Amino acid sequence: MDTVVDALRAQLAAGEWPVGSRIPTEHALAEQLQVGRNTVREAVRVLVHAGMLRSRQGEGTFVVSTADPGDIMRGVQRAGIRDVLELRIALEAEAARLAALRHEPADLTRMRAALDAQSGLADAAGQPHAENLELYADHDIAFHMAVVEAAHNAALTATYGWFSSSVREALVTALDDRAMPRVSHGDHRAVVDAIAAGDPEAAERATRALLEKPMRAVEALLSAR
Repeated sequence: MDTVVDALRAQLAAGEWPVGSRIPTEHALAEQLQVGRNTVREAVRVLVHAGMLRSRQGEGTFVVSTADPGDIMRGVQRAGIRDVLELRIALEAEAARLAALRHEPADLTRMRAALDAQSGLADAAGQPHAENLELYADHDIAFHMAVVEAAHNAALTATYGWFSSSVREALVTALDDRAMPRVSHGDHRAVVDAIAAGDPEAAERATRALLEKPMRAVEALLSAR
């Protein structure tokens, strides 16, 4: 079946069936690929699950995307720290702006709880203890996820949730690199304070300031190579 999935994916990527069009019937695909209809049916289900196709009862199966979202996300997961930070700035700055306008008291409670838990795992300089890197990163992700969720935008939350594994991986790598700046709890608190004050511009600025520090450090390290 994997061969059939790959063949259908290749035809989609080649634009043989444009987005919005209906793909051939199971019978036609089975003849084209020289396989049984059950094999075609299972392969189509795989691509429906992957988000490339959508079945409509009584109408057929239609193309949603010619690119496999799974491949796209795997590419993001393999991206370097700089690429991750660039995307984080784009997503989180907007999330913070919306959070300042839409947050609820429970959202602020989650943000503050994550910061409190994180601060207990670091020394006075903000450096997490070596044995706590993974847990420290988990609390940091919990904080940023709470900010995104406070925007109350389902699409933004889903996108960031998908992306969060890349954020965590990049964060652990950065925390273990002494050349990278330490996480500033003051900068994190500034984000929460701006959101709590209902100031969208200040929330966006605070988020950019928080994330642009490691971005500048990464760019300096890369330019020195």
